[in-house]
Amino acid sequence: MSEPSRSSLWRNEIFATLVLGWPLVLTQLAQMALSTIDVLLLGRLGPEAVAAGALAVNLYNAFMLFGVGVMSATMPMIARERGRMAHSVRDVRRTFRQTLWVALTIAIPSWMILWQGKAIFALLGQDPALGHEAARLLRVLMWSLLPFFAFVGLRGFMAAMQRPLWTLVIGLLAVPVNAAVGWVLIFGRFGAPKLGIVGAGFATLSATTFMFVGLATILIRDRRFRRYHLFGRFWRVDGARWRDFLRLGLPIGAMIAFESTVFNAAAFLAGLFGTATLAAHAVTLQIAATAFMVPLGLSLAVTVRVGTAFGRRDPGAIFRAGWAGYGLVVACMITTAAIMILFPHRLIGAFLDIDAPDTAETFALAASFLQVAALFQIVDGIQTVAAGMLRGLHDTRVPMILAAIGYWGVGLIGSIVFAFPLGFAGRGIWIGLALGLGVVSVMLTARWLFLTGSRRGIAIISN
Repeated sequence: MSEPSRSSLWRNEIFATLVLGWPLVLTQLAQMALSTIDVLLLGRLGPEAVAAGALAVNLYNAFMLFGVGVMSATMPMIARERGRMAHSVRDVRRTFRQTLWVALTIAIPSWMILWQGKAIFALLGQDPALGHEAARLLRVLMWSLLPFFAFVGLRGFMAAMQRPLWTLVIGLLAVPVNAAVGWVLIFGRFGAPKLGIVGAGFATLSATTFMFVGLATILIRDRRFRRYHLFGRFWRVDGARWRDFLRLGLPIGAMIAFESTVFNAAAFLAGLFGTATLAAHAVTLQIAATAFMVPLGLSLAVTVRVGTAFGRRDPGAIFRAGWAGYGLVVACMITTAAIMILFPHRLIGAFLDIDAPDTAETFALAASFLQVAALFQIVDGIQTVAAGMLRGLHDTRVPMILAAIGYWGVGLIGSIVFAFPLGFAGRGIWIGLALGLGVVSVMLTARWLFLTGSRRGIAIISN
């Protein structure tokens, strides 16, 4: 039997990435829909509720995304193990068991800090009234961290097993759960108390708990996963594997935290220009973040594909897995950039009433910000997929350093310079963000080229 041609190998890799990636993309979009629904519901309470919600969610996201980054180590660890030994059970189970302990490890200190939200907002110079409301929301929202971290661990296991459909199903079902609880508690329907902004926190907590319980039930009952006995003796701590997990996951979490906290800092900077600018920033960020779910989902698939090939020690498969995903992401982000440029008012109109007199300023600012956000769609996608490619190689420390340089050294400083000394105000914040993302995308791509295209790089990933 003749060996497959190079073109067929590439077609097969692209097809495999899409098959694995589309459920992960839709799952990410479903998760984004949770916060999008909250913003839509809060928007009906007025710009002040949107602005206060933005403060709370941005601070919450700093801890949530860091934890998601740490928990995402599940995928490359299990993918590499399955690449090394396709029918491995014991090592896969031992790795998975530590995801639950790691979830608790990072949730507890996060709760302790987020409980002090009001003091943090005051320290950051935010409007006292907005800070008070944001802190009220945060004290409910923060409890959703643990079930969501655990869900991410379960999702990582299913992705590494290349069976992500159940994750998508549970993620989609969580959307109406979030919407229903939010609608009932925010506006006090069906005799429930009218909690206002705090109702959004209970909605997110209900949805994340549903996601974890639902996916855990599938893993216990599905015959394809039952043989792993994933929750058997889950209370046993494997110290060595727990440390290995954190050694790989903490740099991922730090890298994501560098990016997310730049956007969080951008929200706080926007708050210095007033409620309208902060609300416009929140709407624009929600649109950009929704588009970001496409490359993020594909990057998860790329991590699994590269990690499995890495476990087999197959350089050709590693090369194809990385670049196939890279090309797919670039194509997708060109499309989303075009949509933002061509239809800005329709996108913003989903969040704000264009005819309402009190939203006119916010609407105009959001349209201005979205023009800049459209321009960095491609580099945002590239830095995401390049990071996923490198995680598949278990290369996380150097990318973390590169991210710190790009996001904080370039992106944050650029946002401050463009917004204040150069006088671009809120629009300048987005220009700085675009500059930082562009620098990171170039550096991470160069890191991949070094590791896969030079003898020294290959030696690094082989050891």
